[in-house]
Amino acid sequence: MKTNLAEFIKSTPEGKEADSILRSCVHCGFCTATCPTYQLLGDELDSPRGRIYLMKEVLEGNAVTAKTQMHLDRCLTCRACETTCPSGVQYGRLVDIGRNIVDQHVGRPLPESILRTVLRVVLPRPALFKPLLRIGQFVRPLLPAALKKKIPKTGASNIEWPVPRHARKMLVLDGCVQPSLAPDINPATARVLDRLGISLIKAEAAGCCGAVTFHLNRQDEALDYMRRNIDAWWPHVEAGAEAVVITASGCGTMVKEYGHLLARDTRYAAKAAKISELSRDISEVIFAEREKLDEALSSSLGPRTSGLAPRVAFHSPCSLQHGLQIRGMVEALLVAAGFELTVVPDSHLCCGSAGTYSILQAELSQRLLKNKVEALESGKPALLATANIGCLTHIQSGTSLQVRHWINILDERLS
Repeated sequence: MKTNLAEFIKSTPEGKEADSILRSCVHCGFCTATCPTYQLLGDELDSPRGRIYLMKEVLEGNAVTAKTQMHLDRCLTCRACETTCPSGVQYGRLVDIGRNIVDQHVGRPLPESILRTVLRVVLPRPALFKPLLRIGQFVRPLLPAALKKKIPKTGASNIEWPVPRHARKMLVLDGCVQPSLAPDINPATARVLDRLGISLIKAEAAGCCGAVTFHLNRQDEALDYMRRNIDAWWPHVEAGAEAVVITASGCGTMVKEYGHLLARDTRYAAKAAKISELSRDISEVIFAEREKLDEALSSSLGPRTSGLAPRVAFHSPCSLQHGLQIRGMVEALLVAAGFELTVVPDSHLCCGSAGTYSILQAELSQRLLKNKVEALESGKPALLATANIGCLTHIQSGTSLQVRHWINILDERLS
């Protein structure tokens, strides 16, 4: 694609990166086949190719309108288009650059600005999010059905964390909303890794990965979250921690980009690159320990019996299969644990959670959720599993089946 970027952007690092990405697009349109919003709306401007044209117009100095902003807002940033693209267009990076510039030019209505500020302030801060969630859960029985299903129920959780006892140690990202919404996920991870000879440790000063703030176009603020995490993890890295383990694939996608996003920060560039290198989704860590896992499963389960475990439908989050480009690992681990996986039609399509998308684009999100739940339930599973906290809570709001993180299921099989 030929480009002629405007003076205000072309000499900046963002402009140079955007120019390179735009030039790699060959207009083939393969992306339209896997774009969830294009599948729903049938509008070229709600496809990656259409949005690329819109961003090109903006970057070349043409008028920026609220319509451009609307079409960019409708993008889930699911990155299915990147998986499909034969030219390797880094659409996710381009849309981050484009949205930021469009917001600076167009602005937003006051109610929308207030909502985005609340999300940006509350979600990354457990000290604010947790008490508000508890209030919502307390009044949940009194709420209308439509609102009630958006608030997850409270539930008993096994949060026992094994005492570190192994020479091999790995860090874990505790995250922001996950400890409140599903406090049993990371402890389950610690127990599974403990059985495999690895101690999982938390760096108390670490917190939100920065994704929520970054994708709400407060990118400089998000970089501060990233720096804080690096500072919290670095002493453990210097002490020999093998990896930074991520149990929410959405967070994992962001941590993988720390090195790129902080590449121009002279104080943090090298450390950020190292953290990105050490970042591992929990499925990668356990898959690399398959021999030990098989031994642990044999010890726990004894001889395999057909029909021993329920049928499970696994929802692979967009951040896992498109962002991190990890496919098949979780499924293989669940099969190794004796589960029967059902076929999920259109498994490449987003469930509609997409960070804050389910709040900011509620109508489209609900349509995507309905389609996803129908696909997941089509194989008559007894249980639904996923690998990202946002997907977990969103899908749970649309189904009567239990939705769990796959690591919890594996932990119970090993118990």
